[in-house]
Amino acid sequence: MLDPSSSEEESDEVLEEERRDVLVAAGGGSPRSLPPPPRDPRGREAGAARAASPSPSVLSEGREEQERLQREEREKRLRLQLYVFIARCIAHPFNAKQPTDMARRQQKLNKQQLQILKERFQAFLNGETQIVADEAFCNAVRSYYEVFLKSDRVARMVHSGGCSANDFRDVFKKNIEKRVRSLPEIDGLSKETVLSSWLAKYDAIYRGEEDFCKQPNRMALSAVSELILSKEQLYEMFQQILGIKKLEHQLIYNACQLDNGDEQAAQIRRELDGRLQLAEQMARERKFPKFVTREMESMYIEELRSSVNLLMANLESLPVSKGGPEFKLQKLKRSQNSAFLDIGDENEVQLSKSDVVLSFTLEIVIMEVQGLKSVAPNRIVYCTMEVEGGEKLQTDQAEASRPQWGTQGDFTTTHPRPVVKVKLFTESTGVLALEDKELGRVVLYPTSNSPKSPDLHKMIVPKNSQDSDLKIKLAVRMDKPPHMKHCGYLYALGQKVWKRWKKRYFVLVQVSQYTFAMCSYREKKSEPQELMQLEGYTVDYTAPHTGLQGGRMFFNAVKEGDTVIFASDDEQDRILWVQAMYRATGQSYKPIPASQAQKMNPKAGNVNTDTDRGQKHGMDEFISANPCKFDHASLFRLLQRQTLDHRLNDSYSCLGWFSPGQVFVLDEYCARYGVRGCHRHLCYLDELIEYSENGSVIDPTLLHYSFAFCASHVHGNRPDGIGTVSVEEKERFEEIKDRLSSLLENQISHFRYCFPFGRPEGALKATLSLLERVLMKDIATPIPAEEVKKVVRKCLEKAALINYTRLTEYAKIEATAEKDSETMNQATPARKLEEVLHLAELCIEVLQQNEEHHSEAFAWWPELLAEHAEKFLSLYSVDMDSALEAQPQDSWESFPLFQLLNNALRSDTFLCNGKFHKHLQEIFVPMVIRYIDLMESSIAQSIHRGLEQESWQPVKSITNSLPNVALPKVPSLPLNLPQIPSFTTPTWMTSMYDSTNGSATSEDLFWKLDALQMFVFDLHWPEPEFAHHLEQRLKLMATDMIEACVKRTRIAFELKLQKTNKSTDLRIPPSLCTMFNVLVDAKKQTAKLCILDGGQEFASQWQQYHSKIDDLIEETVKEIISLLVSKVVSVLEGVLSKLSRYDEGTFFSSLVSFTVKAAAKYVDVPKPGMDLADTYIMFVRQNQDILREKVNEEMYIEKLFDQWYSSSMKVICMWLADRLDLQLHIYQLKTLIKIVKKTYRDFRLQGVLEGTLNSKTYDTVHSRLTVEEATVSVTDAGGLQGITMKDSDEEEG
Repeated sequence: MLDPSSSEEESDEVLEEERRDVLVAAGGGSPRSLPPPPRDPRGREAGAARAASPSPSVLSEGREEQERLQREEREKRLRLQLYVFIARCIAHPFNAKQPTDMARRQQKLNKQQLQILKERFQAFLNGETQIVADEAFCNAVRSYYEVFLKSDRVARMVHSGGCSANDFRDVFKKNIEKRVRSLPEIDGLSKETVLSSWLAKYDAIYRGEEDFCKQPNRMALSAVSELILSKEQLYEMFQQILGIKKLEHQLIYNACQLDNGDEQAAQIRRELDGRLQLAEQMARERKFPKFVTREMESMYIEELRSSVNLLMANLESLPVSKGGPEFKLQKLKRSQNSAFLDIGDENEVQLSKSDVVLSFTLEIVIMEVQGLKSVAPNRIVYCTMEVEGGEKLQTDQAEASRPQWGTQGDFTTTHPRPVVKVKLFTESTGVLALEDKELGRVVLYPTSNSPKSPDLHKMIVPKNSQDSDLKIKLAVRMDKPPHMKHCGYLYALGQKVWKRWKKRYFVLVQVSQYTFAMCSYREKKSEPQELMQLEGYTVDYTAPHTGLQGGRMFFNAVKEGDTVIFASDDEQDRILWVQAMYRATGQSYKPIPASQAQKMNPKAGNVNTDTDRGQKHGMDEFISANPCKFDHASLFRLLQRQTLDHRLNDSYSCLGWFSPGQVFVLDEYCARYGVRGCHRHLCYLDELIEYSENGSVIDPTLLHYSFAFCASHVHGNRPDGIGTVSVEEKERFEEIKDRLSSLLENQISHFRYCFPFGRPEGALKATLSLLERVLMKDIATPIPAEEVKKVVRKCLEKAALINYTRLTEYAKIEATAEKDSETMNQATPARKLEEVLHLAELCIEVLQQNEEHHSEAFAWWPELLAEHAEKFLSLYSVDMDSALEAQPQDSWESFPLFQLLNNALRSDTFLCNGKFHKHLQEIFVPMVIRYIDLMESSIAQSIHRGLEQESWQPVKSITNSLPNVALPKVPSLPLNLPQIPSFTTPTWMTSMYDSTNGSATSEDLFWKLDALQMFVFDLHWPEPEFAHHLEQRLKLMATDMIEACVKRTRIAFELKLQKTNKSTDLRIPPSLCTMFNVLVDAKKQTAKLCILDGGQEFASQWQQYHSKIDDLIEETVKEIISLLVSKVVSVLEGVLSKLSRYDEGTFFSSLVSFTVKAAAKYVDVPKPGMDLADTYIMFVRQNQDILREKVNEEMYIEKLFDQWYSSSMKVICMWLADRLDLQLHIYQLKTLIKIVKKTYRDFRLQGVLEGTLNSKTYDTVHSRLTVEEATVSVTDAGGLQGITMKDSDEEEG
């Protein structure tokens, strides 16, 4: 395991220190100092009290405290002012919308959640959960827990806020995808099913049992910021961002009238007008920012005007009011649009009366009639209602005793001053009556300001009617259209319109966002009698005009060449009219009524209550401040910094991306207050780089986007249509470019720690892409690939040193050396080798993780990653060489280190036979050669000593168990040779195989040869030539050793055979069978140990050499068979020599015959028996059984039996041939018949073929014995006692 956390109790300070160490080197950034939160005002009193102390130190502290409080107060006031601007952006946006296409951010994990996650996975691995899982899944979880969850790199990433639950799940998914792909196929169970099942189990472990129901609730509460937010939610968010109290927000909200769309639109118009005035002033005074070229100064003014005109167009495109869904904005003609966008144009297009036609909805509700006496109670009455010029509606019928209805009639009219008529009727009872009788009527003149509540109205009755006090209770509600901003009765006098001072009904109409008109209407008229466009007018309060009769409270609208005087009947009405016209004119001056007038009318206090409260709490200066006089570039920088800080500290793993609501507000602020796009992105880059230098995880794609925007702007490509480039922007861009380049190079150098396990996904690849962009000299000329490659190579060289340094610190090698160098120097060679072996495992795991998680990012330069690996391994080689030099001579404990490293390197395309790989081979080549030399002498020595002391007792076979059994060491040799089998058969191997084979020396030899070849094979030597040399040498050595063994066995066989007797008591000793088996095993092992899998160039030479050992073994086996056959045939010869004593004409034969005949006269003399034949037959059978049981090779047994049978027949045939002229003695005949027939029968049972059995020799012997049998049967019929050649097959035993 490579990267487990060294301690689960690692402190926050250590993590923070490590996190910053990784990145602070890039830019030398310091931790951000955020604006402090508001302090209790009581702090000032305490500070003042301390300042009163006469002590100098206390005085100094008091001044510092006072300065700090003043600084905090300035920051607080600045944030309040900024919040006023932001609140206006949120209240009435007209440029930006909340984006809906932004990537959804995942919930981040914190340190506590990571610890809980570790505990849950540990509980699963300990079997403490109810989740059922197989061994494969448990292994996958264990690997995930050890390698990923316990990694200190993951802990640092979680601490920096850049890790989400989705990242953890993706890493686990990638891990198990490899494992599932490597699993064998199972019928009926697809690997996709296994994968989804494992992921479901992972989710169950991740959630835990106790949080199964709680988690969704927490998610629902915290997921709001990633969605489209309402205005209230945006207000609340920026209160938190800027540290604004709820009360302060409420005061600002009410004082700014943020819920009044007309006031907000008017505020925007005033701001835009102020920006245009500033632009004109700048052009007159020639006070421009410093640009890279002088020609940009005039262009800058045009850009300011163009941006304001664009904002005006955006504002104009908005609906007049969002409250009336049925109202559609009446568009002016295109020529008119272009006219009002140019404020300075004198040729203003006048509105026609048809442009300001309004539409009203009236609701008339008739409740009841009172005072009806002229009609009988049972008569039917009803009412009609109409708006003059429209349709007539009728209520239901009612009895005169209860004239109540509650009927509503809805009407639509275009008359601002409509006439409403309501009449009361009763049904006529006369037969000739054509119309119902009218009992009374009422005529009303409602306006939009009329009361909406029901009221009693006196009805006009016909003459002579008894209903003199007839009243009707009804309600008339006339709505206010969205584009009618105010209405009421005013006195007016103007120079161009309303030239006579009189009272008129006025309506303030908004035709579009920038077009307002003051219109006067008569009754029952849709079009105004007269109208006045308010563009260019300034409204203000005035003193009473004594020469004008009518009206008490005066105000006027002034324009170059025109003045219109208005008057209302009370102060309340005047204030409302002035406020409405102030919003419509877009003037920067805000009219303020005289204090005397406010005191005269107490009703005005209700209108300005919020404003008074704002002034009382010190909000008036923020609300009334002119936005055009502020440096919005620096304000926006503060806003963006605070917003980014809030974003990075919320519950989402944002990687620096703002939420949709934050993007919306920042976009609106920049557009509304003229923040340049390059300045915005430069500030953003500055903040992001600073956060990244301090250890936060920032998405390089975000950096890339902002950098590309700034680069495009600085090089004149106008990404946002702005062509002017200031000197400050260019200098800041170059500074940020250098910082960004250093940051990126530092991140690439720390790629394992900045992007652990490839997280965030694709971030390293995006970092490399951004580096290439940063290295470009300009935006059009691509940088040569070699230059980028050179920078990346330099970074990866640093990365190799960083990675290896961190790795050795983790492995405790260098740490131990620094703490106790004396102890390290006295460490045993075995301890050093153990540590360097463990370090090799860690190095291999690092390289494997680099390949798995980071190779895709370096896909453009795979050779650079290989160079990085070589550099990394070269650092390791220093420690490796030091540890190997400390090993004693002829110590072979370091071979596992070679196998570990070689197995990892030979499978890598770039590292195989690379610099480190060749260095590794150079170190181990002498060791391998020395090892083989010593093994060769050891094996030769063991053959010599072993065969000298060999007892030739059969032993159990152990050779075939080599692949599965670890080889023991050799305790009897002076050299410490691991992996060498002992000279005698180990006792722990005796029960593994039941079959007997060769001797202990031969088995030991074959085992050693096989073990040595397996050892060299397991080395998987990467260089083909040396690997072939090793293989060839071992094959030749095996051939030589087996040849020596075969020759020594041949000599021992012959010596042993000579010591055996030649009588029928001879039984082949097991030792001879063991020697035979040694040769058989040598034949088998030759095929395994002596065959070279070489190329064609060695084929002929090696085949010739290999055939020699095969020929030697075959010749030796033939010789042994011949010697053994000669031995057993000599026994037969001894039997035949005994039969020769009965030859006819010999002295012994005559003596025997005479003695028998003489003795037969007196006693019964027994005739010669069959003991000799039976003894020989028993000898043959028992030796056949011994050979069949002890010798393991069937082919050689058959050859042996063939030669034995053939030789026996030849000996008998030759013995009979020597007696052609003699008649066989009866005893000779009987013995030979039995021997021949039993021999024939026994060898046939042993598998000797018919061709060999029925050879010419056998036929000759058979014929001779048949003739002899016939002769005896004629001369002595009872002499054979039933022994015959014909019946011999049926005889028993």
